[in-house]
Amino acid sequence: MASFLDKLFKRKKEPPNAERAELMGTGSATFTPFSGNAYESDIYRSAIDAIARNAAKLKGKHLVYSKKTNERSQGDHNVNQILQVRPNPYMTAYDLIYKLVTHYFLHNNAFAFLQKDDKGNLQAIYPLSPQNMEFLTDPSGRMYCRFLFADGEQVTLHYSEVFIARRFFNSNDLLGDTNTAILPTLDLAHTQNEGLEQSIKSNATIRGILKYNQVLSPEKLKEEKKAFVDDYLNVKNNGGIAALDSKMDYVPLKMEPTAIDDKQLESVKKKIYEYLGISESIVNSTYTEDEWAAFYESVIEPLSLQFSLELTDKLFTEREQVFGNKIIFESNRLQFASNESKTKILKELVPMGLLTKNQALEILNLPPVEDGHKTLQSLNYIDEDIANQYQGGRTNEGNPDGRDPDGSTGAGQ
Repeated sequence: MASFLDKLFKRKKEPPNAERAELMGTGSATFTPFSGNAYESDIYRSAIDAIARNAAKLKGKHLVYSKKTNERSQGDHNVNQILQVRPNPYMTAYDLIYKLVTHYFLHNNAFAFLQKDDKGNLQAIYPLSPQNMEFLTDPSGRMYCRFLFADGEQVTLHYSEVFIARRFFNSNDLLGDTNTAILPTLDLAHTQNEGLEQSIKSNATIRGILKYNQVLSPEKLKEEKKAFVDDYLNVKNNGGIAALDSKMDYVPLKMEPTAIDDKQLESVKKKIYEYLGISESIVNSTYTEDEWAAFYESVIEPLSLQFSLELTDKLFTEREQVFGNKIIFESNRLQFASNESKTKILKELVPMGLLTKNQALEILNLPPVEDGHKTLQSLNYIDEDIANQYQGGRTNEGNPDGRDPDGSTGAGQ
């Protein structure tokens, strides 16, 4: 990572008289990657992958919300291009989110460099994989992040240039806690895998004692043993029968390796899944509609909210935020609903004019059509102003008695 970031960081200089930030009650704020090798566990890795590949479907958007109507409009095209297509020359938007989410659950801290031009406009986003990071402050109180990478490269970035996402945000005021709580379970999972491997090897090996009824020299014993193994313990011995004379006896040793209980395996797997907040059905993609909804609301939505708030604060000034500039991450949740649920939703929303033709087609995973931006609406629903006029009665010119030309009154219909 640091190799191709060298050019980006070469202009970055250490702020003068910067000191390590000391926090009230928690001491210094220093990040070091989790060294428990959690990613080497197949269970832990597959679980993180399930979260990351689903979270990577989130679509980042720069939107501007109107203070009067709360309607939203598309923001800067360049920012949306970075968030939705290619955040930097080396990866896609999917890659960026996938990597950040993986770091988030592996280290409980995820970092990215927000490259900006001289005017503060976003140019690119680079995920960072530091070996160490510490917070610094200068005499004026401004915050900085000093990163140390694997190749020895060190760079100090202003806090506003660094995207930070934290998990288990508890004991430290600026960083998430480590994953030491899951280490005993990961060690147990590793031990189980080792036990299974040894059990398989033991069952695949024939063990026994070859006893000769006469005294033989060590060299002769080795020759006789080799001859016995080649003749009778070879895979080509399809009969499975050994013929021996009185000069030797073969006594097989029965090895009964201890098998690991399936309940023990499932218990360890369940602990890891619960630690990450997901279920096995999410990992192996056998989830139901309700299981997906629970996963989205409990895991994906908190991530999207955290990413949205962090980027909004780091990319826009306070004044720009007051004028409605926001970064949001969202996805079409209805795409994962059953066809029955989609049909019910469309029956309710389309008559009210809440969806365009193409929005309805997108929910059904169908391609857009020409003039698909138009909405369809039932005549059973009317405009609010018309409803108020109707409820208040109508006065018709030329009809002092308040009757319509057909002789009926406007109210009470």
